[in-house]
Amino acid sequence: MTPDRSISELFASQRPLRSLEFFPPKDDAGVAALRATATALQRMQPDFVSVTYGAGGTTRERTAEVSALLKRDLGFTVMPHLTCVGHSRRELGEIADRIHAGGFRNIMTLRGDPPKGATEFTVAADGLRYANELVALLKARHADFCLGVSGYPEKHPEAPSLEADLTSLKRKIDAGASFITTQLFFDNTVYYRFVEKARAAGITVPIVPGLMPVLSLKQIQRFTTMCGTTLPQKLLTRLEVAAENTDVVETVGIDWALGQIRDLLAHGAPGYHLYILNRARAALAMAAGLAA
Repeated sequence: MTPDRSISELFASQRPLRSLEFFPPKDDAGVAALRATATALQRMQPDFVSVTYGAGGTTRERTAEVSALLKRDLGFTVMPHLTCVGHSRRELGEIADRIHAGGFRNIMTLRGDPPKGATEFTVAADGLRYANELVALLKARHADFCLGVSGYPEKHPEAPSLEADLTSLKRKIDAGASFITTQLFFDNTVYYRFVEKARAAGITVPIVPGLMPVLSLKQIQRFTTMCGTTLPQKLLTRLEVAAENTDVVETVGIDWALGQIRDLLAHGAPGYHLYILNRARAALAMAAGLAA
C-alpha cells in the first residue's frame, strides 16, 4: 500500500493544516455510520484525520479497522493513535510494524488513560510508563515515522505545575516527536500563553490547537472535568440559557468554535484539529462558516 505523506511535510508547506479526529465504534453498525460520516466530511478536504485508541482489546482492533477504511476506501491521510496502556515493549514493536506495513507513516503517540474502571495508570509487564519512551521506541523501530504528541494548555491533570508539564512535553520532543496537538480549550488566550511558555522552554515544533465544538452542555462539562479544561463564563452562560434545546446548544457551540478558529488563524496558528465525536454536521457547519 502506498505510504502516507509525513505530516511534517504538510507543515513544511507553510499553510494552516486542518485535521479531524474519529473514534472507533463498538460494533459493525457503528462502523457503517462512521463510513457515512467520513464520506460526508470528504467535502472538507482535511489534510489528515486521526483515529483514537482505546484501552480495550476490541476497541484497539477497531482502531486498525477504521484506520484502514479511512485510508484505503476514502483516501484520507490517517494518523492512528497508539498508547502504552496494557502493552509490553514487544507488543508495541509488533503493532508499530503492522502500522508501518499498512502504509501509515504518522502516529499520535500517547501514554494513554487508565482503562475504564481504573483510577490510575498502571505500567504493563515490561511496558512503558511515559509517552516519551513510546516516541523513542517507535523512532528506533521505524525512523520514517512522523510522531505527534499531546500538549495540555492548562496542564495535564496529573502534573504538579504547568512548568513540570512542559518539562515532560520537551522530553517527548527531544525523543523524536515532530509536532504537538493540544487538548481542547475554549479561551484562546490560554493557548497563546501555552505556546509562549513552550517556546521559552525550548520547544520549537508546530503546536496545533485542538478544538471541540460544544454539542451538549452535560457532555462538555464531563470532558472539561476529565481534562482539567476551563469553560469561560460567557460561553457557559450562553449554554445554560440554551438549556436542553439541542439545536440551540449546537448553534452556540459551533459559533464559539468558529470564533476561536478565526482568531487562531489570524494570530498565526499552524492550523487546527477538530474533536468532532464522529459527527459530520458540526464539522461541516464550521467548514461552511469559514468559507463564508
